[in-house]
Amino acid sequence: MTTSSSEQGVSLGMPQLPAPAYPDDVLARLEADGREIIARYPDSRSALLPLLHLVQAEEGHVTRTGQQFCANLLGLTTAEVAAVATFYSMYRRRPSGDYQVGVCTNTLCAVMGGDAIFESLQEHLGVGNGETTDDGKVTLEHIECNAACDFAPVVMVNWEFFDNQTPASARRLVDDLRTGAPVEPTRGAPMCTFKETARILAGFPDERPGAVEASGGAGPASLVGLRLARGETAPARVVHPRGSGAPQDTSPTTEHLSSHDAPQDTSASDPAHPAGPVAEEGE
Repeated sequence: MTTSSSEQGVSLGMPQLPAPAYPDDVLARLEADGREIIARYPDSRSALLPLLHLVQAEEGHVTRTGQQFCANLLGLTTAEVAAVATFYSMYRRRPSGDYQVGVCTNTLCAVMGGDAIFESLQEHLGVGNGETTDDGKVTLEHIECNAACDFAPVVMVNWEFFDNQTPASARRLVDDLRTGAPVEPTRGAPMCTFKETARILAGFPDERPGAVEASGGAGPASLVGLRLARGETAPARVVHPRGSGAPQDTSPTTEHLSSHDAPQDTSASDPAHPAGPVAEEGE
C-alpha cells in the first residue's frame, strides 16, 4: 500500500513566483549606485559582496528582489548570487531591526560573562537568537569572535564596539537603543542604523559630520604589545583579582569610555562556579 504525499504531510505546492521588481525610481537609483560599485573592480563579478550590502541598505535584509537585481547587473544566475548571500552571516535573509545587537559568546568572552549577558538580554527583550523585538528596533544574536578579546566581554551594535560589558550595562544599552536615547560606542564612529551601516559597507562614504574623524582603530589595551615593540614604557598597572576587596586601579588613562562601558568587574558566566583553580595541582 502506498501513501500519498498529502497523507505524508508533504505539500508539493506551486513553484515560487519570480521576485517582484523594485519600483522604477528605486531601481534607477540602485542601478546608478551599483554601476559606481562595479566600476571599482577589473572583474565585475568581484562587486557582488558590496552590491549585496547595497540592496541590504535598501530593505534591511537581502530579499529575493535584491538577489535578482544583483544577478541582472552582474550577468549572474540567481543561484550564484544566493550561494554567496547565504554563505556570509552579515547578509540578513529576513527582516531585522534598526540595531543588530551581537553578543560575543566565543571562548574568552563567554568565560568572562558573554553567556550571562546573552541569556540576560534574551529574557529582558523577550526574543531568541536572531529574533527582533516587536517594535522593530533590536535584533539579538550571538556572534563569534570580534578580535576584541582584551576587552571581553564584548557587545557589538551594527558592528560598533561596546567593551567590558555586564548583563546590567547591556540591558541599559538595548533600552537606550529602543527609546532613542543617545548611545556612544566605546571606540569607532558614532552609532547609525543598520541600513546606514550597510550602505557604508557597500563602499559609500559616511557623510555624517565628524563620523570619519571619530573612527578609531584598536583600543589602548590592544596596543600594549606595539608600544613594547617600539621600546616605549608605560606606568605599571596592577589588576586585582575579582572579589579580592583590593582597591581598583585609579591611575590616569586616556582610554575612551562609552556611556555603556562597564568599568566595574565583569560578571562570570556561571557565578556558582567561578573561573580559576580551586586547589593546587595534585591535591
